[in-house]
Amino acid sequence: MPQDFDVMPGNKAIAHGARLARVEVVPAFPITPQTTIIEYISDFVADGKMKTEYIHTEGEHSCMAAALGASMTGARTFTATCSQGLAYMHEIVAQATSYRAPIVMAVANRTLGWYWSLGPDYSDIMPEMNLGWLVNFVETNQECLDMMLMNYKIAEDYR
Repeated sequence: MPQDFDVMPGNKAIAHGARLARVEVVPAFPITPQTTIIEYISDFVADGKMKTEYIHTEGEHSCMAAALGASMTGARTFTATCSQGLAYMHEIVAQATSYRAPIVMAVANRTLGWYWSLGPDYSDIMPEMNLGWLVNFVETNQECLDMMLMNYKIAEDYR
């Protein structure tokens, strides 16, 4: 008997990973190509498939500040960004490291540079590599979903 299955894009797999991880707080601000991750999560919340406090922030800096604040209260926290959004978060990304806050953040790698450049590369994540965050790169959509679950297991282990 045939079974139904869903071939989903990586961003949808990340959103499903956040849902399966039972994320409690999602501060978000849209920036291409990350936008669909938070749109899927927003739909899950609206449809009652995800019991999450979804916070639409006024920018990436406040997005990471909200993620840090939520994480410091003990809430399982997720956010996503890329490119200039990650650069704008830099100050709070560094602060989150000093608190060892177990935040999981998906970065949809995009050129850091000209605002009209949507090309994929690692120039957005490279400036963050030495801040103390664990950074995992995935190759397949299945790895997107799996790594979301593994990242919480790793981040919340205080050994």
